[in-house]
Amino acid sequence: MQIELSRFVKVEKLSIKPGTICAFDISYDKKSHTNFGAAVVMSVPGLEVMETASVVQEARFPYVPGLLAFREGLAILTLCEKLKSKADILLFDGHGLAHPRSMGIATMMGILLDRLSIGCAKSRLVGEYAEPDWQKGARSPLNYKGKTIGYVLRTRDNIKPLYVSIGHKIDLEDAAEIVLQNCARYRQLEPIRAAHKLANEIRVDYLNTHAI
Repeated sequence: MQIELSRFVKVEKLSIKPGTICAFDISYDKKSHTNFGAAVVMSVPGLEVMETASVVQEARFPYVPGLLAFREGLAILTLCEKLKSKADILLFDGHGLAHPRSMGIATMMGILLDRLSIGCAKSRLVGEYAEPDWQKGARSPLNYKGKTIGYVLRTRDNIKPLYVSIGHKIDLEDAAEIVLQNCARYRQLEPIRAAHKLANEIRVDYLNTHAI
């Protein structure tokens, strides 16, 4: 399925000046395999929270590296249905084209939703690279099987880089610039940090409420 979907990926220059960005995060309860999903829509460049959505669902697919969209995709689709606004860019704490079959969660969800999307992961899935310089904005290509599949991007001085890749309807240069524009004091992007915080709060509140 991933290989079949990969032929629908669009790589193109950003055609709009984004005004909003939406990030997703899924938290898990290991005992019950429940997904606690959160979506946060923020303004760009102000990074003010415009809207949030949440969902609690049973995971129907196990965690398998490279198949994250099959585990989290249903929750993300549900979150998109709950949101009243349609953000200009979808942002994922995971990979896009930087994937063994060019079909990370950012790419798969971008195609299924027909939305502009970016993958921004904390760890590498595949590929080789040279360590970028240590200042913010430094980057080096992430290469796999003779192709550049992403950037290894330093989002703050003297910290570990992030792995940025095309999801859908954007090119790599624009994806990297969007990532840099939405990082403030921390390594990870502010919208992703906000979604992660909300997902964890939903999980804790739910488990406290349903504790036996």
